[in-house]
Formats: sequence, structure tokens, C-alpha cells
Amino acid sequence: MEKQKKHRSGFVNIIGNPNVGKSTLMNALVGEKLSIVTAKAQTTRHRIMGIVNGEDYQIVYSDTPGILKPNYRLQQSMMDFVDTAIGDADIILYVTDVVEKGDKNAEYIEKLQHIECPVILVINKIDISTQEKVLELMQWWKEQLPKAVIFPASAQEKFNLENIFDAIVSNLPEAPAWYDKDVFTDRNLRFFASEIIREKIFLYYSQEIPYSCEVVIESFREGEERYDISAVIYVMRDSQKGIIIGKGGQTLKKVGTKARIDMEDFFQKKVFLSLFVKVDPDWRENKKELRKFGYE
Repeated sequence: MEKQKKHRSGFVNIIGNPNVGKSTLMNALVGEKLSIVTAKAQTTRHRIMGIVNGEDYQIVYSDTPGILKPNYRLQQSMMDFVDTAIGDADIILYVTDVVEKGDKNAEYIEKLQHIECPVILVINKIDISTQEKVLELMQWWKEQLPKAVIFPASAQEKFNLENIFDAIVSNLPEAPAWYDKDVFTDRNLRFFASEIIREKIFLYYSQEIPYSCEVVIESFREGEERYDISAVIYVMRDSQKGIIIGKGGQTLKKVGTKARIDMEDFFQKKVFLSLFVKVDPDWRENKKELRKFGYE
């Protein structure tokens, strides 16, 4: 009689500096686009969970904001998400790449040196490097984190992800599933609607504009034929409101169109999207406002 496999389940928390490809890696491992991916730093602001289920395992991935030195309350809230992720992980997936200096935000490397749970270190973007450079980096990281399992990878090209996945499953603790097996995220559709709009803001506006914006879904109604969604983009100054709207409203219209197309692809249903812009000068520092936006 064949022995039944024991079920493994756990939280795999992804941390690392900005722009190393954490969100791209999680999206590739989950097989769904759950986290915003752009070339700009600080794109991810929340902890976003993606859940992968197998017959005898459940992996709960958690993408986190890139590590930074906080300059205002919003960024402090983002770093609180990172610190919580380090504290409640069953496995830490630390992502670096072939470009950044290894000792950037060294205090987090020091935290990982003393952590008890398994650490899997991914050196991302090897497709833009050389074999010699990658081997040097692997050796350097082995000296910094001797207990870590190290994988060179390319999340963009989906190279070596299978080996990373196998290492994750083998390091999961024996436990029942934390979520129903048909669930793939802990976030609701309203959240993804706001994230899709925020992604378009990061893509189509430059300088400080994306960092001064927050998106709130005012209403989300599901009809038989479509979703009716109304969203407000909050900015900090009147001049930013003008930039967001653009001449004759053309820029905002472009953002709305691109966001609607992505929402329809993600939700697999028609979407009617209305966008509005409001000024809230203190939203990044105001505790009450940040709580309303889901940060505190």
C-alpha cells in the first residue's frame, strides 16, 4: 500500500531592495499578475498574497515593498509591512540582482543572518550579466548568508524558476492548507482594480507624480453584463491634478482606457470605469488617511 504524502503549507515572504524584480518573480511563481510591475522604484506599497495549491502543498507567497529609508509616514508603513513579513515567514525568499550593490540596506542582511526560518536567495536578472559575474555574486552571497540556498535566475525569462519552486516546496513545514484550495489571493477585486489604475499612473507619468498619488475605489458594482467601477485618484497639489488630467482630459482618458482593458482581461468581464481626481495635500503623512487607504 502506497504511503500517503503529508501535506505541506506555509508563508513564503518575498523581500529585497527596490527594482530587483520581486513582483515579477512572484507573478511568475503564482502564474497570475497580482503585483504591479514597472521600472520605477517603490511600485509595490502593500503586502500582496498569491496562493499556489497542489494536491499535497499550499504556498502562500507574499510580495512586499522594496526596502528603503523612510522619508514620510507612508514609507514607514511600507517598511512595517517588510518587518512583519520577516517576522511571520515560514520561508524568506530574498531577491537581489546582478546590478545592485550587495551591501545596500545591510541591516536587513544582518537580520537574515540571525533568522531561524529557511532563507532562499535569488540572484535575479542573470540574463543581463555574464557567467563569471554571476559566480562571483554567488560566492559573495554565500559568505554573507552561509545557511541560505542560492539560485541564479531570471524572473523575466522564467529561467530556473522550477528549481526555486522545488526548493520552496521541500522547505515548507508540514501543515494543513491555510486557505481554501480554489483561492489564489487574499485580496478582493476592488484592490486589484485600484492597483491596475496605480500601475498605469506609474507607467504614464514621470518624476514625483506616481509617488504623490493614491487610488481609492469609491464604488464597485457587479451587473450581469459588466462591472461598474468608480475610482478617485488622490494627489497632493492642484498642479499635480492638472498634470494627471492633461490637456482636454486626454491623459486621464488614456490612463482610464488602458486600465479598463487590463481590468477586463484580469476580471474576465466587461468594465465601465469612471475616474476622478481630488487634491488631498497631507495624505502621505496623515495617519487617518493612511488607514483609510489600507496602510496603517
